[in-house]
Amino acid sequence: MTKRLLVVALAVVCIFALTPMDQAHARKTFLAIGGGPVGGTFNYFANAIAIYLTKNVPNVEVSSEGSGGSAENVKRVHRHDVAFGIAYAGDIFLGRNGKLPKDTTQYNNVRPLAYLYGAPAQLVVLKSSGITSAKQLAGKKVAVGNAGSGAALSAERFFRTLGLWDKIQPQYLGYSAAAAAFKDRKIDAFWVLVGYPNASIIEASTQDEISLVNVHKDAQEAGFYDVYPFYSKVVIPKGTYRGQDEDVVSFQDSTFWIANKNVDEEIVYKALKAIFSPEGLAHMKKAHKAASDMSIQNAIIGLSAPLHKGAYRFWTEQGLDIPDKFKPVD
Repeated sequence: MTKRLLVVALAVVCIFALTPMDQAHARKTFLAIGGGPVGGTFNYFANAIAIYLTKNVPNVEVSSEGSGGSAENVKRVHRHDVAFGIAYAGDIFLGRNGKLPKDTTQYNNVRPLAYLYGAPAQLVVLKSSGITSAKQLAGKKVAVGNAGSGAALSAERFFRTLGLWDKIQPQYLGYSAAAAAFKDRKIDAFWVLVGYPNASIIEASTQDEISLVNVHKDAQEAGFYDVYPFYSKVVIPKGTYRGQDEDVVSFQDSTFWIANKNVDEEIVYKALKAIFSPEGLAHMKKAHKAASDMSIQNAIIGLSAPLHKGAYRFWTEQGLDIPDKFKPVD
């Protein structure tokens, strides 16, 4: 009897040793996503993605890591220091082509997965000025953001393309300082690159009625999008600011969820399927209001590099038409 019990016990041990549970545990994948500075929008998005994927994609655990922001995430994802990251389409494009500021390295291992939210350009003038085109700002003082900021760089790209950078008087002022200078008539216009409604523009409109210039029209006529294809058209709805009586067309830099090209195709596919489910989108919108831009329809707005093969598979299944230049290259 004792011998028979011993045989049974050994058999049970062998069965447990070969269970799928143990095999599944061995297959668990640990990944990291690069966010941004603590308290910043990038960090909110990275944390929200990490939490939701860990809970809803089997055998995958994702952790969020702080970083210096977009350009750093492009570099870290390229090196596969992290699997995922959050980055601007502009930095993805410039990094891929070796044109990041003071850096000629080609960060071409980075693959976009999905559009998250946009940062529209907003060029503010007094309604009483009658200015309707950026071309009318020649000789004028224009606040363009802090020196070296994304806003200032985008303003320089825009005005240079129009042949106006050497004709305006750029003032390197942050948004709050620009609004104050605008109210005091020390500048004629100011430029921001941020989501709307913007607090500084609202502040500027408390004293006088303001207008937003249709920079999309100027950009299109000057071939701006040919030079900087990572910018995309966006509409700022009428009534966003006091005195804004009609929709204004502008352009935006797009924020993307990115991955290293070698991240497993199936993991990327399942990650997108989870985040872009109704429940996943609700989770993201609860984490940050900027996620209200996220949708299947908006998924490739401002795309500036070829998609990851897992992302391409997912978005084509959703019925999106992917331009040839953004189809996977590996």
